[in-house]
Parts: sequence; structure tokens; C-alpha cells
Amino acid sequence: MGFLWSLIIGGIIGWLAGLIVGKDIPGGVIGNIIAGFVGAWLGSLILGDWGPTIADFALIPSIIGAVILVFILSLIMRGMRKTT
Repeated sequence: MGFLWSLIIGGIIGWLAGLIVGKDIPGGVIGNIIAGFVGAWLGSLILGDWGPTIADFALIPSIIGAVILVFILSLIMRGMRKTT
């Protein structure tokens, strides 16, 4: 059951990051989950594990990390569209 909660929380974190940045994450639900997990990892590397925790995700660093990830992905995707 813990793994299912991790998937759900990761998806919500990725979805929130997409809303904050104002960009859709490629891949739909799977993309949101991946962005949530990678963002949580990135956020914990940069900011540590502080703030409220749900399903082993420190929410504030995870959301900030996911926002950074979505922003970088949107810049990469925009650059790829311009070159083709």
C-alpha cells in the first residue's frame, strides 16, 4: 500500500508543478508521476528533507524540485521545437 501512496503523491506533486509553471508535462499521468519522483529527489538534494512529509516525500522541497524540473523541461522542449 505504501508504494501506491508514493505513486499518488508523486503524481500530485508533478501535477502541481505543471500548474505552477503553467506548462503541461509530456506523458500525462505517467509524466506527472515521473516529474514528482525526480522533482522530489532534486528538491531533497538542493534543500534537504524539511517541512511536512507525506508518503516519504518532504512536500515543500519536492514541489520546488518538481517546479525546477518542469521549467527546465519546458525550456528544452521549446528549444527543440524551434530547431526543427
